[in-house]
Amino acid sequence: MDQRVSLVTLGVNDLERSIRFYRALGWEPHPSSVAGEVAFYQAGGLVVGLWSRRALAADSGTVDSGGWGGVTLAHNVVSRDEVDSVLTDAEAAGARIGRRAAETDWGGYSGIFIDPDGHPWEVAVNPGWTIDETGRTLLR
Repeated sequence: MDQRVSLVTLGVNDLERSIRFYRALGWEPHPSSVAGEVAFYQAGGLVVGLWSRRALAADSGTVDSGGWGGVTLAHNVVSRDEVDSVLTDAEAAGARIGRRAAETDWGGYSGIFIDPDGHPWEVAVNPGWTIDETGRTLLR
C-alpha cells in the first residue's frame, strides 16, 4: 500500500446545510458531485466528500455512536493572520470555535473550529512544515 490518503469522507446529517457551510468558506463542490447524495471537493491531492452519516456508517461496516470519531482534520496555512482569518470566516459561516487561536507548545500557532456536523478542523501554522507553491503541506 502506498503511503498516501486519497479520500476523506465526512458523514453529515444535512448535506445541503454542509454544502452551504463549506461554500461560505470558499469551497465549491466538484462537478462529479451527485445532487442530493454526495458532494466532492478537490483539496490539493486529496478528495474530501460529504455524504449521509447514516449511509457512511453502513457502508463502512460500523455503528455510528453519534459522537466524535477520534479524528481531527487540519488546514495548515503560512501565517498567524491567516489562521485568525480562517477561524473568523468559519465562525461567520456557522462553525463553533472549539479553541481560539493561540501559541502552541510545539512552537506553532493554531485554533480549532467545529463544522455543523461536529467535525473539528485545526487551522495552524507549523514552523516545522512547509507549504509549497501548489498548496501541499510537506514535512521537513
